[in-house]
Amino acid sequence: MPEFIDRAQLHAKAGNGGAGAVSFRREPFVDKGGPDGGDGGDGGSVYLVTSPRLNSLAGFRDHPHRRAEDGGHGSGKKKKGARGSNTLVEVPIGTVVKSLDGELIADLASYGAKVCVARGGRGGKGNAGFLSNKRRAPDFAEQGELGEELWFDLELKLVADVALVGMPNVGKSSLVAAVSKARPKIGDYPFTTLVPSLGVVSRGLDRDRSELVVADVPGLIEGASEGRGLGLEFLRHVERSKVLGLVADASEGIGVSLEEQIHGVARELDAYLGDLSERTVILVLNKIDAADRGSLSNRMSNLSLGISLASITEVSAATREGIDSLITAMFQAKALSDDKGTFYAEEVVLRPLPEKEFQVERVGDGRFLVTGRDALRAVRLSDLSSFAAQSVLQRRLEALGVMKALKRLGVKEGDEVNVGDISFTYEDAMQP
Repeated sequence: MPEFIDRAQLHAKAGNGGAGAVSFRREPFVDKGGPDGGDGGDGGSVYLVTSPRLNSLAGFRDHPHRRAEDGGHGSGKKKKGARGSNTLVEVPIGTVVKSLDGELIADLASYGAKVCVARGGRGGKGNAGFLSNKRRAPDFAEQGELGEELWFDLELKLVADVALVGMPNVGKSSLVAAVSKARPKIGDYPFTTLVPSLGVVSRGLDRDRSELVVADVPGLIEGASEGRGLGLEFLRHVERSKVLGLVADASEGIGVSLEEQIHGVARELDAYLGDLSERTVILVLNKIDAADRGSLSNRMSNLSLGISLASITEVSAATREGIDSLITAMFQAKALSDDKGTFYAEEVVLRPLPEKEFQVERVGDGRFLVTGRDALRAVRLSDLSSFAAQSVLQRRLEALGVMKALKRLGVKEGDEVNVGDISFTYEDAMQP
């Protein structure tokens, strides 16, 4: 069984745009054929898309790199380069994507959710695209734009219909195995379960068949909501569950009273999730085969949690007593919880495009740096030794507002301006 990984990193490299071609038409009896260099193709982008086939980020732990295809170069006769193919990267439902500085990029909490995490570079224009009345034979083209290359933090928050929570060794894993075909690790010592496990519970046949997903969340200890032990690592997997199943050992074989088990887990959940009354909660009393049933009903009738319980079910995972009743209680609680909506962002949060695609900053005495996607594209011309290409570059920077931005920062004649790999000396004559 693949190892469960709920934190990983992704390196996404979009495809570079293809270069435009410099070409002139060559035909018999045509003395001076015009430019016919084609444009380069756009580079492919990298997308994340959720897949029900995955329930872990294990595929990214040792292989975090994903790359899209580069665009093809343009050629003569105005032939455009092929567009680079996109790369679709499958992730589990419930994946949260963040930048390395913690900014939320996307919350992929539903089936088929999709987000572009690295945009492909735009293809460069061929010299045919620079033809004008004043420029009849352009001898330069545009290089392709570089595709975005970014690192992201990935975090998985399981999306389960029912999350079983309780202290260590109360039998949560055994219950998941009893109600589903999942086979989590089961033992008679604390912290057998070190990672969440999922099981699918089914009832009915064919068209009347219905299913729900149940999660076995590793045992909680006091202070888990404050990060004690691996509390926060575990608790975030209950954030999105519609139904919370509080599991307690009715036999008190773990050495903690039944009431304290229930109150302790409820306190940790309330501290972490906020108002627990907003959730649909069921109470599952496990190991009743070894419990004092005579006092159980009376003790439960005097139990006060401050929240309403959708049901109280007595079961034994060992003997399978009450398992059918538990399954029924889970489906009924799920139906109740549907009216409360979801506990996650239903809309994908897309990484916004910058309001302007360039930035200008002073980096030293008489030195300025221009960065940004559009600014870099403006200087990606194949031959800047060409006077015509220099003229195009100047107009592009003027149209973007780069020259005005430099002026606002106090640029003077003779100052050095760097845009990507290009460096030029500013002259007042350049300012329109």
